[in-house]
Amino acid sequence: MQKMATLFAVLFVFTAIDARADLVNGSFETTVPPVPVGNFSLFAPGSTGVTGWTVVGPGMDIGVVNTTFAQSGISFVAQNGSNWVDLTGLNANSVEGVAQAAATTIGHSYTLTFFVGNVDSPATGFGVTSTVNLSANSTPLGSFTNSCTACTTTQAWQMFTSTFVATSATTNLTFLNADPANDNDNGLDNVSLVDNGPATVPEPSSIILLGVALLAVAFCARSFSS
Repeated sequence: MQKMATLFAVLFVFTAIDARADLVNGSFETTVPPVPVGNFSLFAPGSTGVTGWTVVGPGMDIGVVNTTFAQSGISFVAQNGSNWVDLTGLNANSVEGVAQAAATTIGHSYTLTFFVGNVDSPATGFGVTSTVNLSANSTPLGSFTNSCTACTTTQAWQMFTSTFVATSATTNLTFLNADPANDNDNGLDNVSLVDNGPATVPEPSSIILLGVALLAVAFCARSFSS
């Protein structure tokens, strides 16, 4: 009996792990063509050269940067792995970005985590803050800003979290650059999406029944103590 209980416990743990498996390709490690070591590659709007992602925007490109790339005395390291995405592309930038369609279950709650990279060096054309606009199926989920001031020689990363309830079987997640045209660094890396299960809200009748039950328990406890 004890062995059976242990088996069920192990199965439950593995089921829970599987239920929270990452639902997106949040890495930028694989590109076509591969990013040269210590350099960067540009991808134009409409490109699917970054595995799992589509480049979006009005006409500007995005860059995938290798973590050993350096310029103007600044090291542009990745948050995870070897590559990261620069949403500002090359030189002048606009509202370009990347998007990925994730399979979702209607009515389920999802947690999205991601990292925004920033360099505070306006004299070199990088800084002072990095802001990313996030949306799910064109519904804004907020603006997220990394405003570190100590990141003058090395790109620094900050993690952000957003939650939403899926309204369709596919949720298109879009990350857009919100930096001004003279800021040439806005990093995105290590995107993760997990399913938290049904986002249930108790019905009014259930709340009333719960209240009645609590009152009954309180009454019984008072009666026994008298």
